[in-house]
Amino acid sequence: MTTTLPAYDEVVARYEPVIGLETHVELGTNTKMFCGCPTDFGGEPNTRVCPVCLGLPGSLPVANKAAIEAIIRIGLALNCSIAEWCRFARKNYFYPDMPKNFQISQYDEPICVDGYLDVEVNGETVRIEIERVHLEEDTGKTLHVGGATGRIHGATESLVDYNRAGIPLVEIVTKPIPGTGALAPEVAKAYVTELRDVIRTLGVSDVRMEEGSLRCDVNTSLNLPGQEWGTRTETKNVNSLRSVERAVRSEMLRQASVLDAGGRITQETRHFHEDTGDTTPGRSKETATDYRYFPEPDLVPIAPDPAWVAELKAALPELPRVHRRRLQEQWGLSDLDMQSVLNAGAVELIEATVAAGTTPAAARKWWLGELSRRANESGLELADIGATPAQVAELQGLVDAGKLNDKMARAVLEGVVDGEGSPTEIMTNRGLEVVSDTGALTAAVDEAIAANPGIADKIRSGKVAAAGALVGAVMKTTRGQADAKTVRELVLERLGVQG
Repeated sequence: MTTTLPAYDEVVARYEPVIGLETHVELGTNTKMFCGCPTDFGGEPNTRVCPVCLGLPGSLPVANKAAIEAIIRIGLALNCSIAEWCRFARKNYFYPDMPKNFQISQYDEPICVDGYLDVEVNGETVRIEIERVHLEEDTGKTLHVGGATGRIHGATESLVDYNRAGIPLVEIVTKPIPGTGALAPEVAKAYVTELRDVIRTLGVSDVRMEEGSLRCDVNTSLNLPGQEWGTRTETKNVNSLRSVERAVRSEMLRQASVLDAGGRITQETRHFHEDTGDTTPGRSKETATDYRYFPEPDLVPIAPDPAWVAELKAALPELPRVHRRRLQEQWGLSDLDMQSVLNAGAVELIEATVAAGTTPAAARKWWLGELSRRANESGLELADIGATPAQVAELQGLVDAGKLNDKMARAVLEGVVDGEGSPTEIMTNRGLEVVSDTGALTAAVDEAIAANPGIADKIRSGKVAAAGALVGAVMKTTRGQADAKTVRELVLERLGVQG
């Protein structure tokens, strides 16, 4: 039976959303968390494993110092307090992709606590409080084959690849985020975007959501104004920034529909479907007691030296929010203009385009104009549209050199996005270069004057604005490949009129 969902405006008028985000980040260390196996993405299944990450009897884990340093740097960047003493715990549960039948994680003694991350949404600063940042090992990957959806339902068999098992995994857990109202989906997206940028700036992970090195679980609940927070659901493994926003919105609509009908929300995990934007039930949500945590007996506690932590803090790079403020001043943008750049996810793209040799204004024009339009139409992130900053800078260079006008440049950019080659190659192959042969342009201007004697007489009598008609005629003759400014100058020159 198909359920009609309420309109979003109606939902936020009646209910107050509370969101929370649990973000998993695979660290970019050379080896796994507790053994020496490589962490490279891909590879033949089950070839990057050893007795330790397979949990074979008699094997003993040893903690990866590079991973511990990385999580401390993440915690410091998120304004967390760093524990002077903490330890690992065993989280007991059975999944086929977890070879030991338990996960080495942290429970009541995480390494980083009580932080925050400020994000900008619609020109306002929203502070997202961080409850904890802890370190654990990743699981393997289960592949369900033989079905239409890639999930276990309908599959004919399931295969397990343990290459990913044991890779260092940082989990960043926010405190509940109330009070965002209609902006809740945008706040969720803005937080994950800012968090990704922070971690990328630190250089501790490539944070590629498409490869699973950044994964987000989205918690959502609704309550009536003034009442206790509602029962939350957890939408698992949302794998794009756009989908984070869609997952929150989808759950708000679904939960409102259930509550409006007098139903109750079940505390459960849910799966987000990219094709429909809907969520479907997963499993009932376990509580901490279900996992039977106890201290990991094979690992010593971690006690970071405060002097070492201070050194790491002093060496942190310029963080994205500070970096953006500096860029805004350099580019001469208003707060509103910078917000448009942020909303489009174009800060790094524009910065790289400027570094490749063009002006901030030109870079912003292409990324926020034609390329943003193409990204929106195709449902892609701007960075995935198919054009690189170097190509955009090359395109603008051709415009600046007078080889392309704006109309032709847009056609060339279309070819770049479609993978036809570099802007110069596309310009040459499509024959789009501006006609700069003065002799050819003069002949075309003379032809237009001869074909339009009445307009020519008006121009001679002082009505210079009428020159636009002759310029248009020449542009038509040259298939738009003439430089309009040059053509106008030639028209006035041939008619003996001062511009």
